[in-house]
Amino acid sequence: MSWMPDNDPVLGDPKSCDALDLVIVPRTRDLGDGFAVRRALPHGKRQMVGPFIFFDHFGPVQFVSGKGMDVRPHPHIGLATVTYLFDGSIMHRDSEGNIQEIQPGAMNLMTAGRGIAHSERTPDAQRASGQKMLGLQSWIALPAGSEEIAPSFQHYGAGDLPMISERDFTARVIAGSSFGISSPVSMVSPWFYTEVTAAQGASIPLDPDHEERAIYVVEGEVEIANERYEGPRLLIFRPGDRITVKARTATRMMFLGGDALEGPRHIWWNFVSSSKERIEQAKQDWKTGRFAPVPQEHEFIPLPE
Repeated sequence: MSWMPDNDPVLGDPKSCDALDLVIVPRTRDLGDGFAVRRALPHGKRQMVGPFIFFDHFGPVQFVSGKGMDVRPHPHIGLATVTYLFDGSIMHRDSEGNIQEIQPGAMNLMTAGRGIAHSERTPDAQRASGQKMLGLQSWIALPAGSEEIAPSFQHYGAGDLPMISERDFTARVIAGSSFGISSPVSMVSPWFYTEVTAAQGASIPLDPDHEERAIYVVEGEVEIANERYEGPRLLIFRPGDRITVKARTATRMMFLGGDALEGPRHIWWNFVSSSKERIEQAKQDWKTGRFAPVPQEHEFIPLPE
């Protein structure tokens, strides 16, 4: 998806347990047609969690027959996008020739590297019938030595991702390792991303081995060290502490994080880089049409002025 600076998401609950470094209440924006986006990262007090530099929660929204999402072709550099759906479908097309319908529970990782363009639209069948949409899109900033790697796209269906099922919670490991199991997704730096669905009263451990960790509560309410947090919230933890998350209600949440990058990143529109000059180059490349075209597309999002 496409990004432009907005007012920072507001800081969350003033009370927090000692293990929590920051609580972010994502700011809600309406992008039209009732399509709501809640943005948790980047934040004025925290640019990244591990390499996660952008975190958007979109929906729930019900599109009526004939309506849908239409994100025209736009460019990226220096990052990888992760699109993860709970409801609905998105048709992904990119300038590397990849065309993939994204469905709930699937992992879709588009690595922009030195540059890629893509579009995200409601598939024809769902546009005709109407559909409910709910999902997340994250950007993973690439480490300095990998910012200019070749662009690529990985897709793993929901059935291809490892899961654990306990008595009162389930976890799908989308990327990296959690709960002692690993996703098949290839990555250029260590990070993890796991969907957890928990019944009321469930207690779930958060692995202390990852350098930076957070939980995004999509829906429901959790308790951590006798403090309660309702979704949507991004809860960012201090390194090393052993954390147990108790579900006060039926809860859906994402465990995420990874190794911190070697330094901060510049972010402008859809470009992420350790170099301001590289972003300026990307601006000119998009403005002058030097990105490869996206198949089956005949329009694009102009460079913001």
